[in-house]
Amino acid sequence: MNRASCLRYPFMISLFTILVTDASRLWAQEDMAAESEAPAGLMGIIFSGGIVGAIMIFILLALSMTAAYLIFDHLMTIRQKDLMPPGLADQVRDALVAGDANAARQACNARPSFLSFVLMHGIAELEFGWNAVEKSLEDALAEQSARLFRKIEYLSVIGNIAPMVGLLGTVIGMIMAFQEVASTQGMASAPQLAQGIYQALITTVGGLIVAIPAIGAFAIFRNRIDQFVAEAAFSAQNVFAPLRRKAKRKGAE
Repeated sequence: MNRASCLRYPFMISLFTILVTDASRLWAQEDMAAESEAPAGLMGIIFSGGIVGAIMIFILLALSMTAAYLIFDHLMTIRQKDLMPPGLADQVRDALVAGDANAARQACNARPSFLSFVLMHGIAELEFGWNAVEKSLEDALAEQSARLFRKIEYLSVIGNIAPMVGLLGTVIGMIMAFQEVASTQGMASAPQLAQGIYQALITTVGGLIVAIPAIGAFAIFRNRIDQFVAEAAFSAQNVFAPLRRKAKRKGAE
């Protein structure tokens, strides 16, 4: 073996060692990049938070489905034509002006609603005078309005619970992320820590997505109920206006 061959082989071995080392380093960097790469697709993001994140997401999903059902149900039931049937107030008023309390009761029974419930309470107190009728109307309005407010209160509850559930998932995820940092004695890289943090924040986003529509719907339905209660009170006062005027005339005499 000549001198050139003796120099060539160590050089080739060194070159091969350098190439293998560089290739291993590149593969390791690619693996780390793949691990730190954001999950693709909506489902990947949802389930990137691990088992805790998945449980919180499923809870938020159940809350969102409940809120959607309640919103649909309230849209179908909290309507003016259902709470205050058109023509009912005029029909009851005409029957009372004619002195036919039974016809007024029958009209209310034929069209059960928020307004008919209030008017029935007033009709039941006709024989005791205007003061008793007025008190009965106020009590019936308060009772029915409270019932409607209790009905939509679940939307407010969901709107308050959903962010808390999301925050709970985030706090648990943050604890787990920092626990991993502590277990590696601070050797975890910044991308790995950032990945754990953003995965933990997913549940907070989910909670806000559920809470915002629920609270908005609650505010809309609350305003609608306030409006219908005011209209029902005005209609009831108008129905029993002849009785009130009659009571005032007797008082003046």
